[in-house]
Parts: sequence; C-alpha cells; structure tokens
Amino acid sequence: MTRVPPCQRASVPWCCTAALLCVLAACNSTPPKNHIVTLAVLSSPNSLDPRVGSDETSQRAHQLIYDNLLALDEQLRVTGGLASSWQQRDPLTYDVVLRQGVLFHDGHELTAEDVVFTFSSFIDPSFISARKGAYRVLDKVTALDRYTARFSLKEPFGSFPIQLVMPVVPKGSTAALREHPVGTGPYKFVSFAVDDRLELDAFPQYFRGAPANAGVVLKVVPDEIMRALELRKGTVDLVVNDLSPDVVHQLATDKTMTIAESPGTDYAYVGFNMRDPVLKDRRVRHAIGYAIDRQAIVDHLRRGLASPAVGILPPASWAFEPNVFQFTHDILKAKALLDEAGYPDPDGEGPAPRLRLTLKVSTNEFIRLQAAVIQQDLKQVGIELDVRSYEFATLYADVLKGNFQLFTLQWVGVSDPDMLRRVFHSKQMPPSGFNRGYYQNPDVDRLIDAASAAETEAERRRLFGEAQRVVAEDAPYISLWNKTNVAVSRTGIEGVTLTPSAEFTFLRAVTKR
Repeated sequence: MTRVPPCQRASVPWCCTAALLCVLAACNSTPPKNHIVTLAVLSSPNSLDPRVGSDETSQRAHQLIYDNLLALDEQLRVTGGLASSWQQRDPLTYDVVLRQGVLFHDGHELTAEDVVFTFSSFIDPSFISARKGAYRVLDKVTALDRYTARFSLKEPFGSFPIQLVMPVVPKGSTAALREHPVGTGPYKFVSFAVDDRLELDAFPQYFRGAPANAGVVLKVVPDEIMRALELRKGTVDLVVNDLSPDVVHQLATDKTMTIAESPGTDYAYVGFNMRDPVLKDRRVRHAIGYAIDRQAIVDHLRRGLASPAVGILPPASWAFEPNVFQFTHDILKAKALLDEAGYPDPDGEGPAPRLRLTLKVSTNEFIRLQAAVIQQDLKQVGIELDVRSYEFATLYADVLKGNFQLFTLQWVGVSDPDMLRRVFHSKQMPPSGFNRGYYQNPDVDRLIDAASAAETEAERRRLFGEAQRVVAEDAPYISLWNKTNVAVSRTGIEGVTLTPSAEFTFLRAVTKR
C-alpha cells in the first residue's frame, strides 16, 4: 500500500488533560439519532479522489467510499478485494480478475475499464499525484475482457501486487471526484463541508452486504481535549488513534467509555546522518542505542500503548524477521563502546561530556517529552544532546536536505516489505526515495534487489529477512516503538474491531444502541 511520509500528532501534558476532562465528567449523554455513527477526526480530507489524497483523513474516507482492487489480510499479505483472483503470468505480467456484479454508487457495474483508467492515471505524465512513485515499474494496463485487467511491468518487481491495494475509481473521473466522490464502497457520499464534516450514507447495494448502521459522519475536531469532551457529551461516538496515551488513560476510567486495542504498524525511530564524521562510526550509533531506555518510554510516556520496535517492518507482517540484533538498555556497554570509538570520559564522573550531538524533533508535545527522556538517557553515558524543536514543515525540510545529525520521526502504517528498499537502499537517497540518512551497504542493496526480483514468497521472505538482520547490526535507525492502535467509543457502540493498519473498513459492522 502506498504510504506517505510520517505524520506527527499533537498531545498535551497529563496534568492539563486530567483537569479539562474532569470539567465535563458528569455531562449527560445525548447520542446522535438515526443510527448514524459519528467519528471525530483531526482534520478535513484534502481530496476525496483516492489517486490524489494522501493525508491520513483522506485515506480513512477513501476506505469508506471506495474498495481496493486487492486487499491486505491480518498478516499484511495481499489477498482479494474487488478482485476475485489474481495471477502472475510471468515476471512482468499480472492478470487480475474482477468480481462480477459490483456496483458503483451511481448504479453502473465495475469493469476492467475502470481498473485500466484508475491505474493508467499513475503513468500519465500529465496526472499529478504523490502516489506515482509506487508505479515506477508499471508499463501499461489493458483490459483483456469485461472483468480481466492485465498489468505489464518494465522490469520484475516482486512487491508489485501490494501496489494494487488501491481504490478503483470510475472510468472518466475528473477533478470533480475530489469533492464529489463515486465509489463501490459500503458508504456513498452525501455532503462535505471543509473543516466541519463529511457525511456518508450506507450503500444498500454494497457487494459484501449493506452496513449495519445508517451512515457515518467524520466530524472535524482539531483539538484533542475537545475530541475527548465531545465523546463525553455524546456529540461523537468514536475516536480511532486520535487521542494521546494520557487522554486514553483518563477516559479508560469512565464507565460510559469502551476501549478497543490492537497491535499497530506505526513505527517511531531515531535516524542518523551517516555522513556525519561522528555518527558514521557504528560503535557510536550502538552506544546511543544501548543508552536509550526504550521500555521506559513505552511504559511511562506511551502508558503501555506501544511495544518496543524490532525494526521498520511490524511484527504483523509476513516478511517480519524477529531474529535480529536488538538493543537492550545497557549503560556500561554504551560507555565501553564510546571508549573504544575514541571518546573517553574527559573527567571521570565529572560534568564534562565525551561528545556533543544535536537532535532535531517536531514541536509536538509528546515528541518533545520523548526527546527530553532520550537527552537524559544519553547524558548518563557522557553524550550531551542538544534538542532542537521545529514546526513539522521546517523539520521535514531539514531531514530531506540532510541538514541534521539525529532526528526523530514516525512512519505511519508500514505494511509493505518493499519499505526496506525505499528506506535503506543506496539508490533511494533523496530526492529519489526515503533513505534520508544516506545509509550505504552493498550487501543490503544486493539482498533487497534480489528480494524484489524473487518469484516466490518464500524466497522473498528469506532475502528480506537477511536484509533486516544486516540493517539491524548497522543501526542506521534506532527503533523506538510500534504504536498500539486504540479506539475509544461510547457505551452502546458495538462491533469496533481494529486491524494492524487501523483501517476504517470495520465501521460497516458497527451498531448503535
């Protein structure tokens, strides 16, 4: 699945959260009527055209209005979606057979021509989309018959099928789709008011069966405290992954609330600039990895709503390799590595540091608190860390330009093992890819190239596993945590289940009492 660069979410200190939430703790519930489920979201969708909209709220809306050609199962393997089957004819050819009788919201049947139109957009030079890079090897898409589409590649690419986990739009769709979408999904468009709400009605002719509720409203509530208070008042029914651990902790004590959790795929990390004269030494990177107490961050800052990460691929992934090098919290080991790297303590246990480094982070409150914890951890081993916080746009621009020593960011919704190529292959340095730390290892390149060209899942799994082991030893990233998905709903909202990717597709099974 095509994903976008990491997003950061705002948070607030626990003391402020607790005080503000208590104000309306005794508010009477006034649930919405007519069995319409209302969710609070951070922002409006940027575009309701799934070929264009790449922000998180847009993707959530797409999951309700459209269906993907192929889908992902619980192990993030590619499976059928709108397609009843798909087959790799040869290393360069994939045939996809559609389900028959699937209707768009305007009543016309889905055909291979809609598939050809959708995916041909990404290889059309005049079409502008941040998603186009995922289809760099796609040569052409053709309709073999009414229900069969053929994808022809320029070169072998074992991860190509996951790029078909993408919504299908009607043939001939124009720019109007951005504000008036027509899909095949469980909900059809009703109205959209920017910075206010997106209203959707249940689609009775949905091919998997009509939703259990009358419709869904995505209500824009930018402020976290207001999202929590609207849950308390009953003006919204549900919030998914848009509340900080402190707020979830407070709401968990409220008998009118229900909490649902699942292991997630979001991945937080510390990135290194591998061209930096200090950080290009693996012993220094390892010293930093041993110094950071990741479990303390999970237990206290995340309030247990995360797990220490092993690597960029989540444990739910079929390609995840668990048997890799992992850091423990070991101050003595960190100090010994710094000694070995030529950074002895200049004054024993005195205040003078062994070396000084700079960490760039966003102004997000949780991220700043996490950075302060990392700063204290590194101080214990003799590293003086200068933490500098920036608005996200400024931070991200510096990261893309390589203007940093260390930075912290978060990858959102990692599902594709091809992410290893996009982040760690030497040919994926900006602006071509996401190798923002300028990491280079010929063995990793070779393994990833071989995995991309492999014809069987078993061979790809073996090669991706070897690549993960080498990357873990090299430590171009220090893995921090994988987020736990959390949904907070009012009592009476039933059927809330979360997948690893926390997709909104579960909403069609949600009911209200």
